[in-house]
Amino acid sequence: MSQPFAEITADEHDRRAALHGPLTAAVRRLVEASISTGADCETIRRAQRALEEIADTLEQQRHDDPRTMRHAETGRPISWADPVIGLRNPIAPPLTVEHTESGRCWAEFTLGAPYEGPPGRVHGGICALVLDHILGEVASEGLRKPRFTGTLTLKYLRGTPLGPLRAEAWVDRTEGIKAFARGQILDAEGVTVEAEGIFIMPAWAREAG
Repeated sequence: MSQPFAEITADEHDRRAALHGPLTAAVRRLVEASISTGADCETIRRAQRALEEIADTLEQQRHDDPRTMRHAETGRPISWADPVIGLRNPIAPPLTVEHTESGRCWAEFTLGAPYEGPPGRVHGGICALVLDHILGEVASEGLRKPRFTGTLTLKYLRGTPLGPLRAEAWVDRTEGIKAFARGQILDAEGVTVEAEGIFIMPAWAREAG
């Protein structure tokens, strides 16, 4: 993508990932624990006080670095705060998106209680979030070409169960500034949600080209 991002070296990226990844994973675990805990009142109040102290400590010093940077070796944007793939965002599952030589992409991931809508099922908005991201990945050729969501249409075939899932996406065709992408979410029994979207190159990228 040609939008100017601050560059981060591979070594620095790996250092930050090793530092912040475990913290994010711990907070993600905490989110699920806060939903499922059956602790007594005093234990919950004690935990709340401890968490407030931790938050106070972390808030004492804020970084001024951009939340999106460009990896110096791969050229891919590194979106630390992205709600689907962000390494420093505890609400992200997170997805690790893989790309095939044929141009398709896919991710295998697990969604638990924080993503529940109907009992035992993933909230439909979370399915849309995941599909918007993975279709955007494939339409933008691995986030290397700026194409942003113009329209996204979903067909919910059945409820998506909490647990292990897979998302897939591919490009049907491109027409000028538009890429037409399709994708789906699957569980062990097959497809649960289908999606199609149009992803459009923004004006600033057209002018730069």
